[in-house]
Amino acid sequence: MKKYFIDIFKAIWTVLIGMKITFKHLFVPAVTIQYPDVKLNLPERARNRLYVNMDDCIGCLQCSNACPVDCIEIETVKSLPTEDLGLTSKGTKKRLYVTKFTIDIAKCCYCGLCVPPCPTECIFMTDKYEFSEYNRRDLIYNFSTMTEQEIAEVKARAAEAEKEAAAKKAAPKPATATPTNPETKKSEN
Repeated sequence: MKKYFIDIFKAIWTVLIGMKITFKHLFVPAVTIQYPDVKLNLPERARNRLYVNMDDCIGCLQCSNACPVDCIEIETVKSLPTEDLGLTSKGTKKRLYVTKFTIDIAKCCYCGLCVPPCPTECIFMTDKYEFSEYNRRDLIYNFSTMTEQEIAEVKARAAEAEKEAAAKKAAPKPATATPTNPETKKSEN
């Protein structure tokens, strides 16, 4: 009989402890975030989606070389000496056309190793973290601002300039005549 009352007391005591915790949290304001409507504030250095400001990109390939998973693909074409591609926001002169700049976010491991080597700080991590897609091809972001026609024109001009430079290099140099000095002719006789 004694064990019976002890078990009842333990059951009531356990319920009271649980209710104490419940009542304690009953009057505390909720911290639930209503996700699609309200978004979580991220820390300043959070690593999320990459973005490239193509106005500042000089095509140096530093970010591509630093990437451990090779998710960044960059193709460049050298500009002609007569062409002025402008300056970056930091004042660096642009010498290359960036014909292709793609980032495959499906491969990206969000390590942030591509950001520090950039001399013009054109690649950076944004605060965007919602970018799920149904198709994997939609996770390849193309940042190049050039159209296919512009790329073809630039490549044609670069190839033509390269051919001209190779032709100049391969052309035989005209033989230079040694100046004749009349005094040296007399001494030879």
